[in-house]
Amino acid sequence: MSQLAPYASKPEDTLGRLHGAGPSPTRSEFQRDRDRIIHSTAFRRLQHKTQVFLHHEGRHFRNRLTHTLEVSQIARSIARSLRLNEDLAEAIALSHDLGHTPFGHAGERALHRSMAPYGGFDHNVQALRVVTRLENRYAEHDGLNLTWETLEGILKHNGPLTNAKGHPDGRYVEEGLPTGIDDIPAIADLRLSSHASLEAQVAAIADDIAYNAHDIDDALRAGLVDLDTFLDAPMAGPIVQEVKALYPHVDPKRQTHEVQRRMITRAIEDVISYSARMVETSAVQSAEEVRIAGKTLISFSPAVAEAEKGLKAVLYSRVYRSETVMRPVRESEAVVERLFAAYMGGSEMPGRWGQTAGSGIALVERARIVADFVAGMTDPYALDEYQRLFDARPDFR
Repeated sequence: MSQLAPYASKPEDTLGRLHGAGPSPTRSEFQRDRDRIIHSTAFRRLQHKTQVFLHHEGRHFRNRLTHTLEVSQIARSIARSLRLNEDLAEAIALSHDLGHTPFGHAGERALHRSMAPYGGFDHNVQALRVVTRLENRYAEHDGLNLTWETLEGILKHNGPLTNAKGHPDGRYVEEGLPTGIDDIPAIADLRLSSHASLEAQVAAIADDIAYNAHDIDDALRAGLVDLDTFLDAPMAGPIVQEVKALYPHVDPKRQTHEVQRRMITRAIEDVISYSARMVETSAVQSAEEVRIAGKTLISFSPAVAEAEKGLKAVLYSRVYRSETVMRPVRESEAVVERLFAAYMGGSEMPGRWGQTAGSGIALVERARIVADFVAGMTDPYALDEYQRLFDARPDFR
C-alpha cells in the first residue's frame, strides 16, 4: 500500500470491527468488507429493485444492482487516479444503496410517511441496519461485521449529519436526525459532525455521475425523450452537439452511447482535476485531517457543478416528473403504504419477521420491524405480498 497518498485510508490503520475476525493472509481489511457486501443477501436483492423505471417495464433498464456496479466502477477510477484506497471506495459504493426500498425513491417516500409517527425512515441509516443487524449469515454475530471506516462511509458519504455543536445539519435541519442513528453497533463512535474519508466522498460523487449519464440513457430507451431534448441542456448539451456533428449518420442508439461515455469520462476527469487541487490546497496529510478539514474535498469544479445542477433540473422536468414515470410511482407508493398499514394492523409477516413482531412488543418496535421487512423487499416480492394480502395486483401500465 506504499503507493497510496498520505491522506488515503490505510487498511492497517483501521479502527477495526466490532467482532474480532483475525487477520487474513490474502486480503486487506477493506477487501474483506467488499467481499462480505458482495456475498450478502441484501446485495443480491438489488437486482430486483427499481432504479427509475419499474422492474416490470423491461430488462434493459437499470436496476439498483446495475446502478451500484456502475457507481463502483466510477469510484474505483477516481480513487485510483487520486491515489486513494480503491477497495474502501468500492466497498462504500457497493453498499450505498443497500437500505433502499422496493420501487426506488417512491417506495422510500411512502415508507418515510408511514414511519413518520415512529421517527421516519432514512435509507442511509437503513443500510447501516442491514449491514450491522439484519444480515444473518454468520454463526458468531448478526450483520456483516464491517470495519469502522466502511460503516462511517455508508452513513456520511453525503457529508456530516450534525454541526460541531451537535445540531442537525444539511438535509436534516428541517426534520431532525433520522431515528435509529443512535442504535448502530460499531467499534467506535461514527462521529456525526465530521466529514467521512476521501474514499467515501469519491463514492458519493460517483453516484451523481452515474445517475446523470445513465438516467439519460434509460429515458431514451423508454421513449420519453430523444437526444435532441438535451441539445441545449447544461452539461449534456455540448456533448450531444459534438457527437451529432462527428457522427451524423450513426444509429441513434450508438450516438446515445457515445454521449453517455463522453459525459462519464469528462465528469470523472473534472472531479479528478479539481479534487486534486482541493486536496493540495487543504494541505491535509492524513485520513484524520480529511475528517476535520471542515469541507468536502472531492467535488466537481464550480462550473461543472453548476452545469450538473442544470442537467438535473432538465431530467426532473422531462423524465422524473413525466406522467409515464409518475403514474406507476403513485401506484407503487400506495403499495408500500398499504403493506405497512396491513402489517401494523396485525397481518402476518412470514418467517422470522412474524416471530420477532409477535404480541407484547411496543408499537414503535413493531413499526421498526415492519419497516425493516418492507424495505428489504424486492419489487416482485412486494407485489406478491400485496396480492396475498389484498387479492389484487396493481396495474403499473
